[in-house]
Amino acid sequence: MVQLFSRVRAALLIAVAAAVLNGCAGTVAPEVKRLPERVELSGTFYRGEAHQSGPQVLASLLSQQGIVITPGLLEKPLHLPGAEDKLQRNMENLAREYGMVVYPLDSHLPALLTQVAAGYPVMVRFSEGSAFWAEPRYAILSGYDRNKQNVLLRAGMNRRQLMSFSAFESALDKSGGWAILIQKPSQIPAAVDQQRWLKAADALAQAGQENEAAQARKALAAH
Repeated sequence: MVQLFSRVRAALLIAVAAAVLNGCAGTVAPEVKRLPERVELSGTFYRGEAHQSGPQVLASLLSQQGIVITPGLLEKPLHLPGAEDKLQRNMENLAREYGMVVYPLDSHLPALLTQVAAGYPVMVRFSEGSAFWAEPRYAILSGYDRNKQNVLLRAGMNRRQLMSFSAFESALDKSGGWAILIQKPSQIPAAVDQQRWLKAADALAQAGQENEAAQARKALAAH
């Protein structure tokens, strides 16, 4: 009788554990479930202190596009130190000066992971710190694990910073939900929004990169 009770209890515990696991898995958005289970992108990454995260991440992504650059070479054109309040806009403008398309992304997780799964690292701004003190940081979203429900960031001194899906979404939202791709004009994003791409091409032309803007429009037409 005791053995039977133990077996029943064990079976119930297993059933409850399975239900909990299934419940956790069910929290993943359907769009994410259709993506590969695990992705980790490689590429140049410059480590640096947290306060250097803007030029550090921008230099990393420009280097991945074949541009010879270091974070230190970006500080003057980004007007650092002194223009931290304009850093986001200045980084976008500077990327265009290098002939890159700055393509804004929706900040929800499926949109971001879709680009990573397609092979495109995403530049994000997230809030780092505690409930009493937090600052915006920049990072490269370069991977994820769907089963473990975590993302892989390259941020600060850490080449492999893991963060849960929920914590990442919260940190991203607290910092304004800003996320972009820095693409060559020939690199059409996954699930591209045509009007958004054309607007990004127009911004490239306004930065004096008319040939690259024309190439971006041509690439979209051929897509």
